[in-house]
Amino acid sequence: MRAVTWQGKRDVRVETVPDPGIQEPTDAVVRITSSGLCGSDLHLYEVLTPFMTPGDILGHEPIGVVEEVGAGVPDLQAGDRVVVPFQIACGNCWMCLTGLPTQCETTQVTGEGMGAALFGYTRLYGAVPGAQAEYLRVPQAQYGPIKIPDGPADDRFVYLSDVLPTAWQAVRYAEVPEGGSVAVLGLGPIGDMACRVARVTGAERVFGVDLVPERLRRARERGVETFDLRSFDDEKELVAAIRDRTDGRGPDAVIDAVGTEAHGSAAARLAQQASALLPRKLGAPLAERFSVDRLAALYTAIDLVRRGGTISLSGVYGGMADPIPLLTLFDKQIQIRMGQANVRRWTDDILPYLTDEDPLGVDDFATHRVPLSEAPHAYEMFQQKQDGAVKVLMKP
Repeated sequence: MRAVTWQGKRDVRVETVPDPGIQEPTDAVVRITSSGLCGSDLHLYEVLTPFMTPGDILGHEPIGVVEEVGAGVPDLQAGDRVVVPFQIACGNCWMCLTGLPTQCETTQVTGEGMGAALFGYTRLYGAVPGAQAEYLRVPQAQYGPIKIPDGPADDRFVYLSDVLPTAWQAVRYAEVPEGGSVAVLGLGPIGDMACRVARVTGAERVFGVDLVPERLRRARERGVETFDLRSFDDEKELVAAIRDRTDGRGPDAVIDAVGTEAHGSAAARLAQQASALLPRKLGAPLAERFSVDRLAALYTAIDLVRRGGTISLSGVYGGMADPIPLLTLFDKQIQIRMGQANVRRWTDDILPYLTDEDPLGVDDFATHRVPLSEAPHAYEMFQQKQDGAVKVLMKP
């Protein structure tokens, strides 16, 4: 089959690799019909390269059709249309039953000290072959795949794999009070969708911050009060502008949908680049023990949120030596919630919104649809924020 493989920093290629097959009774094989390009994939493209191996298959946002199932998968059969969550979880362990499939005790990558295995996401999460491919082997298929109806285009349901539950969890973790306010930092796919979720679930005021015109325009068109970073001399001016619209207090909650590759963090960027340029045997230990994040977005969130408010982190962070302003967090009595989205915990809540009325705007959420063969260009375009790219779907 053809698949998108990682070969080095900013080097992805479409190559022929062996077809996947059933290895365990709880496996399924899915023929992919669409697969998303995620902002998290860009971390592999540049920042997390010490944890990658040439030939790793990328991608974790698939929708497709079941081709084959193992004997331990009673509720799926060939021909079923499914969305596959980005995390691999059993559904039966204590963590899964508690609503935390990202911490699944069956698939935890204990050798790396990490949580549940993820598709296409470094050796830290199991080095499981990913979904930017023609076919995908799905472990724990007795729980993971979400059956969806035939008929609507892939765009209607594909975001159940990651974008929708990640945005949904970001808003739920933010604990925006009914009629309250929330600021979303970063209007890429997750931030954009988090704004939409916040609006349809009761937030009265939603503020969106970015510096990419296309992203700001998309959010504005859906009723978000937008702030262009380029219009402010520094972060203090931005914070003051949003506080002016919230009685001087700041919003009830802030969602950081940027993560480790924030603008305005030059020193941390240099440290990340240095680690990525080292040989993997040297770069990986350095990154594991002494890695730092670009924390500009998180610092802004801490400054911006009102006293007693909540910060919800959905942007990926990976630093082990980050300087965190605990004095400010303690003094402002800020709550912080974070983590990978627990996909199956939220899908039943989200599905009622995936109707023909399309209140979340999923049907036209993608800005680009490209064949799998154009993956290298898609990665470059998405990272460089070219051609108005906000969400890219690949078609094998």
